[in-house]
Amino acid sequence: QVQLVESGGGLVQAGGSLRLSCAASGRTFNSYAMGWFRQAPGKEREFVASIHQNGGSTYYADFVKGRFTISRDNPKNTVYLQMNSLKPEDTAVYYCAALESYWIRRGRYWGQGTQVTVSS
Repeated sequence: QVQLVESGGGLVQAGGSLRLSCAASGRTFNSYAMGWFRQAPGKEREFVASIHQNGGSTYYADFVKGRFTISRDNPKNTVYLQMNSLKPEDTAVYYCAALESYWIRRGRYWGQGTQVTVSS
């Protein structure tokens, strides 16, 4: 099992940047593809980005391509989401997840989420 704790959320103006971090416990972190998801008020949770176990492959939802970057540091058991050019519509609770697999972008283990609010 993997325990995940997100951090780095906050309030930012449109056009600004934030970097989210997700710290994982357990010795199996590098055996999991990792992903970020988000859920806005009144909406379903949606996929944002994922990264392969070895960090060599990444995949993004169309609405964040060119603005967000997912990365991981396996020795530190941490995955990151660098978010640039933020828009008010990016406002949501962001969740980190250990995925079923890189190709099955469904979370097996979830963090508690971190709030990101983008003001216009």
